[in-house]
Amino acid sequence: MQYKDYYKIMGLARDAGQDDIKRAYRKLARKFHPDVSKEADAEAKFKELGEAYEVLKDPEKRAAYDQLGANWKAGQDFRPPPNWNEGFEFRGGGFTGGDAGAFSDFFEQLFGHAASGSAGKGQYDFHARGQDSHAKIHIDLEDSFHGATRNISLSTPEMNAQGQVQVKHRSLNIKIPKGIRPGQHIKLAGQGSPGFGKGQAGDLFLEIAFNNHPLYRVSEADIYLDLPVTPWETALGAKIKVPTPEGNVDLKIPPNSRQGGKLRLTGRGLPGKTPGDFYVVLQIALPPANTDKAKAIYQKMQEELDFNPRQGLGV
Repeated sequence: MQYKDYYKIMGLARDAGQDDIKRAYRKLARKFHPDVSKEADAEAKFKELGEAYEVLKDPEKRAAYDQLGANWKAGQDFRPPPNWNEGFEFRGGGFTGGDAGAFSDFFEQLFGHAASGSAGKGQYDFHARGQDSHAKIHIDLEDSFHGATRNISLSTPEMNAQGQVQVKHRSLNIKIPKGIRPGQHIKLAGQGSPGFGKGQAGDLFLEIAFNNHPLYRVSEADIYLDLPVTPWETALGAKIKVPTPEGNVDLKIPPNSRQGGKLRLTGRGLPGKTPGDFYVVLQIALPPANTDKAKAIYQKMQEELDFNPRQGLGV
């Protein structure tokens, strides 16, 4: 059995309102009505259009259909996911019009025979779990080290009883757990889209991202610091203080260290069951030659040191 993309059949976006659905149906119904259309497959397209309209014009059927998500493509071999319609209950007539025999096996597979009785036998009860929602939030690096509570504002689209998409604004207090890392998620049960009927609300998944930090940058669980050092500290070696998110530490720079060299502080990256590492990247800072004394020192270095940084270039 092939999946039917009702939105594609009607040329609609998935967030189309009821007025958009009605306009699209009227336009396409005139185009493909067998009595007026000259296209060879007009009758098949007209039936397909009628089925799509039957689902999308009814907020309850549309909500049930949308539970499948937007990942299926028209024509794909379709088998409903296990328990996809758990919580749905149809009683009495499921159609708001039309002939039950005119609908496809795909429709029958979704809504079942209980939804395909004769029109006019009453309404059916509909209960469906709300869809999960997803958002991204930015936190400070320090929040991962100490944990935090943050207030966030969300704007989420929700469908009302008339099938129209509306934006709902809300604020939530969330707990940032210690050790959380970029790309991980915080799950807030029941904070997703509301359920239909007596269905439970979906969950809200917050993807974590870090704000840019003035000193550090993060790669997975590791933290990097570009550390300015003097030429004599790298040449002669030195013991200096280095800032980390958990406070200053003493760092030993080996003699003859190079520009861009990395020094690792094991276990001082992002906290966790397996903590990351902290890397210091040496960045040599040259003193300016802006006084006679400084110029004399540079002149003496030029005379005393046999050093050509371009020797390896063959020039």
